Amino acid sequence: MTNDVVFSTLTQWADAIRSRRISAEEALQAHLAQIDKYNPTLNAVSLIDAEKAMARARAADDALARGELWGPLHGVPYTLKDAHSTGDMRTTVGFPPFANYVPDEDSTVAARLKQAGGVLVGKTNVAVMLADYQANNPLFGRTNNPWDPQRTSGGSSGGAAAALASGMTPLEIGTDMSSSIRIPAHFCGVFGLKPTERRVPLTGLIPNPQNLPRPIRIMSSIGPMARSVEDLELLYSIIAGPDGRDTEVQTAPQLPAPELSLKQLRIAVAPTFPGLPVAAEIRSAIENAASELAKAGATVEEAVLPKRDFSTDLASGGELIGMMLSTVQPGNQDEPVTLAQYFKALAQRDKSIFAWEQFLQPWDALLCPAAMVTAFPHCEPGANLQLDGQPVSYWLVSAHGAIFNYTGHPAMVMPHKLDREGLPIGVQLVGKRWDESRLLGVAKAVSTITGQFRRPPMCIGQ
Repeated sequence: MTNDVVFSTLTQWADAIRSRRISAEEALQAHLAQIDKYNPTLNAVSLIDAEKAMARARAADDALARGELWGPLHGVPYTLKDAHSTGDMRTTVGFPPFANYVPDEDSTVAARLKQAGGVLVGKTNVAVMLADYQANNPLFGRTNNPWDPQRTSGGSSGGAAAALASGMTPLEIGTDMSSSIRIPAHFCGVFGLKPTERRVPLTGLIPNPQNLPRPIRIMSSIGPMARSVEDLELLYSIIAGPDGRDTEVQTAPQLPAPELSLKQLRIAVAPTFPGLPVAAEIRSAIENAASELAKAGATVEEAVLPKRDFSTDLASGGELIGMMLSTVQPGNQDEPVTLAQYFKALAQRDKSIFAWEQFLQPWDALLCPAAMVTAFPHCEPGANLQLDGQPVSYWLVSAHGAIFNYTGHPAMVMPHKLDREGLPIGVQLVGKRWDESRLLGVAKAVSTITGQFRRPPMCIGQ
């Protein structure tokens, strides 16, 4: 089994297994070999159950031989971010008190991947309780970036992105409350989609053995990560939709992504947002993508962004998260949060949502940076980062993405160029709320200009 084969897309793997050109057992063996080869350097996969995965892969092959098809992921091996509860595998969220915790049942997302026929191999590394921009924790250590192991793969879905980029898995499901899908996708050169808030059930996300009231009810999304837009579309179709338990998930038709030509598209462009710094090479990459799209026939204009105080909106988003957490962890804030304060914060958010929806009405998508820098060297959380030789706040690294957690808009990151140090630069596309299908269709067309997944140098010719 060659190194090249494991970099097939998810849809290619699913088709090859379904048509019996390769067995599920062979597919699993190929990915286990890739994990053996690269995980010692990257530390992306933190938990593995090869024995159980092999038993399921063989069962998948036996089922196909009988003419049975479990679903669109029949026999496809995959890893899952260590935040989704799995009833037959530890779910730790990198948190020492959960070191040996095995949930009673699968999360909705884990159950849907299993029902679709997938073969769970293991879990990928995260930040402690998903609360940092680097995947590092006391249980499993830090995950390294496959483009440069001295740099972070991002967080909190850093293990997921590194595993995808190095061919250890053909799919992942990330979580995103402050660009936690999109930063790792940008840093590692893969594709990631944060759907509209309340599109994918949060049921079973992060263990809750004490059965505490669910504090995170807004701004958090679960979404797919992969090596192509088509793979994102397939995964989104599997995991989205109500489960009856997360009662806030909307019932809405999941339409296939439309086939769009570049000449049909209207793209607004923002090389950065007011008051937010961005590296010159990232600004240049956005401008380059815009120019190439215009040459190809798309209508492209620099955006006149909503008249919002971006710093205030980002701060309001942080305050809302703090308010929600304080309901189950009162020590998080010095003063108790009143219901009036919470409603006032929600009203402020409503204004921002409305402003962005009005802005996006004439556009198919907004093209903008995924983050202010490319993958930065491993560091202590909170330490200043370097941007074009100048120190910038660590906490601004998520700002270009977190604004769309605050507003709930669907947003995705796609790989585009490499910077002068050979690190991936992703571009972010933002669409209208509840219209993932249009955003995915736009992304398919735009990716003909921005480019497809490319392997990190460490994974070429070995």
